[in-house]
Amino acid sequence: MNAPLYLVDASIYIFQAHFSPATVAYATDGSDRSAFVGFARFLIRFLRQLRRRHDEVLVAVAFDQSLFSGFRHQLYPAYKSNRVLPDDNLALQLDACFHLCETLGVSAFGSRQFEADDIIGTLCIKAADEQPVTIVSRDKDLSQLLLRQQDRIWDFQSQTFRNRDDIQLRFGIWPEQFPCYLGLVGDSIDCIPGVPGLGPVAARHLLQAYRDLDVLYNELDSVASLGFRGARSCQQKLETHREQAQLSRQLARIVCCHTEDCAEPFAAVRPEALLARGFDQPGFTELLKSLAVDETETQRLIRQLDGGVV
Repeated sequence: MNAPLYLVDASIYIFQAHFSPATVAYATDGSDRSAFVGFARFLIRFLRQLRRRHDEVLVAVAFDQSLFSGFRHQLYPAYKSNRVLPDDNLALQLDACFHLCETLGVSAFGSRQFEADDIIGTLCIKAADEQPVTIVSRDKDLSQLLLRQQDRIWDFQSQTFRNRDDIQLRFGIWPEQFPCYLGLVGDSIDCIPGVPGLGPVAARHLLQAYRDLDVLYNELDSVASLGFRGARSCQQKLETHREQAQLSRQLARIVCCHTEDCAEPFAAVRPEALLARGFDQPGFTELLKSLAVDETETQRLIRQLDGGVV
């Protein structure tokens, strides 16, 4: 099946709604329901756009369920140590967002071991040679998956698309170099340390000259002779923090699991099983009722599901 494949990074849209003052929704008892309602609005709108564009489409939604339990945290306990586990109310909404996907006819996956990025990466490699893949997110880390010209990242909020050439133009490196780039500069959002004192400009110069960290460290003695400012001090920093750079690359690299070495359901799923189905309105209504979403918001979401303008 060569229907286009769309892979959704759920957390971006859930937490955008949770923290945005533009999305305010409550249960009948006054409990916050903004994360769920905002995600529901997004997912319905997104799926309606796909239905207008395609007769058949494959869709999967990836959820982050591995905070403090995933393999990266085992490698480096400080990884994402700036995050906190969701409270009971947010955990309830996150679970409802997962079940929402079923009522809207699309597959959802999560893991205690792997992150949403790894789920998306694993599903990417299942695409046929000519099958286009669109990653629905604005997370730059997912850029490393754009290995083919027909693949792209779709920032749904701004309705902008980027392919591998756009990434190279914006960042000065190719998508497949992103793990090495973050291995050098680190990522404060995810608490990835990188090489202290080595910034984006130097990292770009190094990756343009050496392609990846392995080549860079094999030819480390030649770094000081590169023409950019600070090259000599870069060589010293790289030597001092060699292990940290390699660990940082490992933390930043998206893992694409293969069926033979991974028992996770997302690794075993066949692409045709991701075919989007129709909306289950009774199931959707029952889900809203289970969350006690207030009547005004409930009717607004049902109208949106029916194709009305909200």
